[in-house]
Amino acid sequence: MTKKPAQPNPKHAAAPESAHHGKLSLERLVFFSDGVFAIAVTLLALEIRLPATEGTLTNMQLLHNLEVIWPKYLSYVVSFMVIGFFWMGHHKKFRLIERYDHSLLMLNLLLLMVIAFVPFPTSVLSAHWNQTATIFYALTMTLAGVLSAAIWWYASRHNRLVNPHLDPQQSRREMLRALVVPGVFMFSVGLALINADLAKFSWLLIALLEWFI
Repeated sequence: MTKKPAQPNPKHAAAPESAHHGKLSLERLVFFSDGVFAIAVTLLALEIRLPATEGTLTNMQLLHNLEVIWPKYLSYVVSFMVIGFFWMGHHKKFRLIERYDHSLLMLNLLLLMVIAFVPFPTSVLSAHWNQTATIFYALTMTLAGVLSAAIWWYASRHNRLVNPHLDPQQSRREMLRALVVPGVFMFSVGLALINADLAKFSWLLIALLEWFI
């Protein structure tokens, strides 16, 4: 009597070639991402400079120069907080993502490319503070937000790269959180066509929505 060939245990079945389970490799992706986020926020501070002057300034002149660059301070704070929100969102997503593939790596790389670019629109905004600078800044942040949301959408769709037993409600909540930043900045683009200062003020909605969602 011939024996039937042993059937492979589904629990030990090989993972699809398109998905990789290496925990160490996934950690390398996260460490690299953390490094880019850290460099981006550091570069923000380097953009804060006093106006060029000749000779030694008096106390009053120095105080005046420190006061007139208030847009640089404000731009720094806004960009630091927004990059911080992106970093927190990235951290939460990759606590739930268990595997990775080439597409996830590319989406993450595109996100990091935009994050590393953020100091430039920040410097433009702090130097000009007008409608064009506001829209340019908001569009940059919108693109970063869309890419951040795309990472979660791709990883969680049909539980492609996350735990198969992940609560669908939690998955939807993470998606909603990922859409907060691009949604608010895209809304501010429309507002900037009416009033640039009102558009900037609308960015406060990000902190409010992040708190309640």
